[in-house]
Amino acid sequence: MRDHRTLWVCGAAATALLSAQPAAAQEAQGSQANQASVLEEVVVTAQRRSESLQDVPVTVTAFGAEQVEEARIRQVADVAGLTPGLKFDAFPSSQPRVAIRGIGSSDRGAAGDPSAAVFLDEIYIGRPAAVAFDAFDVERIEVLKGPQGTLFGRNVVGGAINIVTARPQLGAFDAGAEVTVGNYERLEGAAMVNAPFAQGNAAVRFSGAWRTHDGYVRNTFTGDRMEDQDTRSGRISLRAEPETDLRILATIDATRSRETGPAQHVLDLDEGDPLSAFWTVDRDRDETAGAYNGYQDRDTWGMRLQIERDLAFATLSYIGSYRDLDYAAAYDFDGGNPSANLIDISGGNDEQTSFSSHELRLSALPESEVQWVAGAYLFQSDTDRRDILDLDIAGDAGREVYTQAAELLSYAVFADVTAPVTDQLSAVAGVRYTRDDKDYRIDNLEGSAIFRAGERFDVTVGDTYEAVTWRAGLTWQPLDDHMLYGMISRGFKSGGFQDTPSTAADAADGYEPEFATQYELGQKSVFLGGSLIWNNTLFIMKYEDLQTRRTLPNLSVVTDNAGEATIKGYETYLRWRPFTGASLVTSYAYTDAAFDQFEPEPGLDYAGNRISRTPEHKLVVSPAYTLGLASGADLRFAVDYAYESRIFDDNSNEPPEIRDPTHFVDARVVFTDPSRRWTLSLWGKNLTDELTRTHQTLFLGANFGAYNPPRTYGLSLNWTY
Repeated sequence: MRDHRTLWVCGAAATALLSAQPAAAQEAQGSQANQASVLEEVVVTAQRRSESLQDVPVTVTAFGAEQVEEARIRQVADVAGLTPGLKFDAFPSSQPRVAIRGIGSSDRGAAGDPSAAVFLDEIYIGRPAAVAFDAFDVERIEVLKGPQGTLFGRNVVGGAINIVTARPQLGAFDAGAEVTVGNYERLEGAAMVNAPFAQGNAAVRFSGAWRTHDGYVRNTFTGDRMEDQDTRSGRISLRAEPETDLRILATIDATRSRETGPAQHVLDLDEGDPLSAFWTVDRDRDETAGAYNGYQDRDTWGMRLQIERDLAFATLSYIGSYRDLDYAAAYDFDGGNPSANLIDISGGNDEQTSFSSHELRLSALPESEVQWVAGAYLFQSDTDRRDILDLDIAGDAGREVYTQAAELLSYAVFADVTAPVTDQLSAVAGVRYTRDDKDYRIDNLEGSAIFRAGERFDVTVGDTYEAVTWRAGLTWQPLDDHMLYGMISRGFKSGGFQDTPSTAADAADGYEPEFATQYELGQKSVFLGGSLIWNNTLFIMKYEDLQTRRTLPNLSVVTDNAGEATIKGYETYLRWRPFTGASLVTSYAYTDAAFDQFEPEPGLDYAGNRISRTPEHKLVVSPAYTLGLASGADLRFAVDYAYESRIFDDNSNEPPEIRDPTHFVDARVVFTDPSRRWTLSLWGKNLTDELTRTHQTLFLGANFGAYNPPRTYGLSLNWTY
């Protein structure tokens, strides 16, 4: 009944929005909202060049700076909530798992890689814990769906999230600030300053943010709050154009994050396991009883240098980067304590990673009839990691520690071209050769090693993985505002080695690369004189040798290649400004992701099962209306409604690792003063206080997991110079 009421309320709001046209037209006089109902152009760099979103033969969801600010998009989790086809899993929040169109990875070992990648200003973020940034002062966020194996970095088999930060502006001083207060003692501050110098040929931009809130969950055993936040981030960018054909951009950024561990709960019992008798189900989101609060500490920083020189026939570009990660996490896994349970499970991870990249490319000038790019890419990383598991059964305690060290050298050459065949028809083709060299050492010499097979080992192993990835397709533009395209693209993710094996033989036995080939048909159109955009996509993806993780009977967790899967679906995106002041954005994704071949153990067949963490349906509806006041000020009302169907957290598709459908509602009221310099926003997230599981794992007789944040709300005051 609650779900039906939520849908009815959203439908009624949209109906009222559309029926309010006559009154709105009268109220909006003298306001900035009194503008033509023409949608602004969205520019993206999905093909490594600036283009209108409507001209790109790739399925892209883009969020501009204004939308990022208004919807309080601060982290990747906020992007996922508003993007059909994108799934974000906090497991825990400091090591996020990203999946796009059903393709993601749970492997966080030193020799593993993500299947769906995150890029910060085109720089590949190679470790899950390094995905730590603040979206304040960004230009846009792009979500590219499907394999991007030609133009973007390495291992982009499922899709990519590209965060584009705001660049320094030449010749104009600019500044801005934001202060936020809210429930759970939320206090946030952010500021930006853009200062030109050298007679307008250079500029420097400073931006920073500090975000804190108290914990969402009370620990009844320690008396403290858990799932809090204390994040500080900053960025300095220097841009210079000493000559008309030379551009230089240098950036340094850093993020420091301190959080308690996730608040774990016993969600269900595994009745088939005799150990289930030791556990008591606890589904109270507001409380936990862990033996200790735990911690999630992240310190990451990076440098980026981009140099562009315009030649007579092309632009020569160099992009170099260095990034560093220091990460430590530990938490109570079962959410209980020795006074209540005979079993106590805890553990964590320590990781230090440094990675660098260099890219040299030559690309066609913007005015060229044939658009092309060719280049070479080098990526290098060094990761040291410790995975720790502590287990206490009736006072018999032991510790298992895996120490890992991985070195990676990846290099690639690539080329991509878009060439007109006729005035309306263009051909697209691209190719990339990638080679990954991995060296890996793992041992379990520290600790008791009593939980798995008990074998002690110290193994050094290495391997090389090579692949040719490509794309090919056609775009047809029968009219100026309408484009049809067909594209075939192939992506690749490197192979790797186990992070928690039980024997030396398993440690030396790695897993092979995975590949995805996508067949996509798309249509992008602008209607009603520019006031309506409607884009549609049909796709089929063949997924080969997909890397999956599973728990063996001896409790060791291994990654292996599952066989084959087929992912097919439909996505639609509609953006409409029916009249001055009103807007509606809606998007929907249908994803049918199922295994064709997968036998994890002899006699166990998962063929036909859905791929884990992939909802079949996801819908986002965002109506908004801006009311112009007589004073020249604006009052904007906006709602975001997101629906997601049932999710299986395990490839077995068996209970209890199932998440029920969810309905999330966010809303905001934004007042903008007549000078356009001040805005005051009253906002709320998860207004219906929806309850869902953010992750869950079946282990030692029980299903352990955590919940999403509760209802939050606050006031934000923004000032711009």
